[in-house]
Amino acid sequence: MVAEDKTIAEKIFSLKSDRDVRAGDIVIARIDQIALQDGTAPLAIRQIREMLDGVGEVKASDKAHFFVDHASPSPRKELSNDQKFIRDFTEEFKADFNPPGEGIIHQLMVERHVKPGDLAVGADSHTCTYGGIGAFSTGMGSTDVAVAVLLGKNWFRVPESFRIDISGDFERGVYPKDLILRIIGDLGVDGATYKALEFSGEIDKIEVEGRLTVANMAVECGAKAGIFPSDRLTREYLSELGREEDFKEVKADGEAEYEKEIYYSLNDLEPVVSKPHNVDNVSSVSDVLGTAIDQVFIGTCTNGRLSDLRIAARILKGQKVNRKIRLIVGPASRRVYLKAMEEGLLKIIVDAGGMVIPPGCGPCVGIHQGILADGEVCLSTQNRNFKGRMGNPDAMIYLASPATAAASAIKGEITDPRDFL
Repeated sequence: MVAEDKTIAEKIFSLKSDRDVRAGDIVIARIDQIALQDGTAPLAIRQIREMLDGVGEVKASDKAHFFVDHASPSPRKELSNDQKFIRDFTEEFKADFNPPGEGIIHQLMVERHVKPGDLAVGADSHTCTYGGIGAFSTGMGSTDVAVAVLLGKNWFRVPESFRIDISGDFERGVYPKDLILRIIGDLGVDGATYKALEFSGEIDKIEVEGRLTVANMAVECGAKAGIFPSDRLTREYLSELGREEDFKEVKADGEAEYEKEIYYSLNDLEPVVSKPHNVDNVSSVSDVLGTAIDQVFIGTCTNGRLSDLRIAARILKGQKVNRKIRLIVGPASRRVYLKAMEEGLLKIIVDAGGMVIPPGCGPCVGIHQGILADGEVCLSTQNRNFKGRMGNPDAMIYLASPATAAASAIKGEITDPRDFL
């Protein structure tokens, strides 16, 4: 490989394909980690079995991780049968199986498996979350993921990269969720289609859990991946997980070429919301103050981490949830649930009138644990607000940070979190 300067995406694909590659090249690349969840795994398993005769064996079952998180625990027999179907496959082929209660696919992949510099794929669009720790990770269709499980590799087009340069500090009441919503609002839902968003600059101002939030939502502006370089904070985060040996430095070269460079000063940001029914329908929270809501949901693969629950508990402590609304809180994993319990965060939430659900996706995908009624409005920390996303096309979803969500739960209407900080 030649030593010309490369983006992170170009570096990872060069390493995984044993070639010197550039944006636009087509490569066959080795895959380090593969993730599937209960909504997409059954189709992938059927495709694996259909293609198995031609391949001869499942070559990457040791890299495949299956999760039951979208319907956890199952609300009906059809989904229970799918989950049994998944478990039976993993037992036959000795793949990793994570039953209901372990947590959300993307949180667990970061806690347990993905390393900086990895190439990871998943049968879920928010697989891009793992870019928060310096991996190139992307969602694929169930058939493509089946190929990855069978062969341990797949074809890719190396994406062009947008450089997102960060400077400054978050002001009071402003969080990484506000940053990524602002970026999506500026770029539009298709403004970065098949690009890699590579973050640089003063990224040490964003803790790793916040980076995971930002990377998680890169796909909402069409991006193939969202990637932060790995650094001291990444090492510390992996060390907290007992995985310090998995750390390695991953960063772009100084003269790497980007298709576009965009600059954000964190000091200029304010709390924002994404209004129904598109994620790029972003406006300042001050523009929608007083909008009545019926439900608040804090959780998901976007904002169900410990730091998110700490923010919510800080605002909810000593307060009461407005009697007109429901507050639902979902920790992203068993580990997050237990730590939140140890810190007393769950008690604060329940004392305030909130409900804590088991680790999993909960109402985000509209299967159970918080389906909206006709005409209802939910303010959620999830990543999508498409019509029908939470199980009812006649309901409306606003997206916001955990701080905005917690403050709004107290007042029963969309509220500026700075009023409670």
